[in-house]
Amino acid sequence: MKALIIDDEKKARQVLHILVDENCPKITEIFEASDLLSGVELIKKEKPSIVFLDIEMPEHSGLEILNFIEKEVHNFEIIFTTAYSEYAIQAFQLSAIDYLLKPVRPSQVKEAVDKAIAFLGNSQINQRLVELKSSLQDSNFKKIGLPNADGIKFVNIQDIIMLEADGMYTNVSTIKDGNILVSKPLKFFVEILQKTKTFYRPHRSHLINLSYIKEYIKKDGGYIVMENDKTISVSNDKKEEFLTIVSNIG
Repeated sequence: MKALIIDDEKKARQVLHILVDENCPKITEIFEASDLLSGVELIKKEKPSIVFLDIEMPEHSGLEILNFIEKEVHNFEIIFTTAYSEYAIQAFQLSAIDYLLKPVRPSQVKEAVDKAIAFLGNSQINQRLVELKSSLQDSNFKKIGLPNADGIKFVNIQDIIMLEADGMYTNVSTIKDGNILVSKPLKFFVEILQKTKTFYRPHRSHLINLSYIKEYIKKDGGYIVMENDKTISVSNDKKEEFLTIVSNIG
């Protein structure tokens, strides 16, 4: 049985290669690719049964694989690999057989591969890739994973009131779970959540859910009051844009 590892980080490929080699005896050949396009070429050439696919890569994310694979693609299972737990929920919703959260542990690799092998021959990869493409086009992922001191808290994206930068951490205010201190910088969440139409960044230190704005106060330079009574300044260069957006809400 063949496997392919697609990851732009050489060390990550090497580590996963060793873990697969040592813990998955049914896999007899392991190929590597440093980017998505060369990985697609290897899929067509070597016809692997399992593809370990990194999500975050330069030029093309692993999530873009369907843009380069035809319907007549050979049968294989995808195991996403990622250092970002927020993508874990997305991986499940994107019809991936499983995901590995970096740093990868031997037990994780064995379990994921065993699961993928069990699915081989019992599922239609073309159908699952179509479902994956449909989910990608929709891109309305309902949950996000928030890594904190206790583990990972999964919350509904629309339950997030606001996010506030705190150095290399982010304070996330939610409707149901209160405040959660997350071990990721605000920039990380901006890249993910600004794709959701209800999120807006009025200030470099804040990202807010427009659904939870209580009022906008013009005095003192202008500021926003959220449903949790937190006040947020609006940057001078964002005021016109912000007022245009909120005037069209409703």
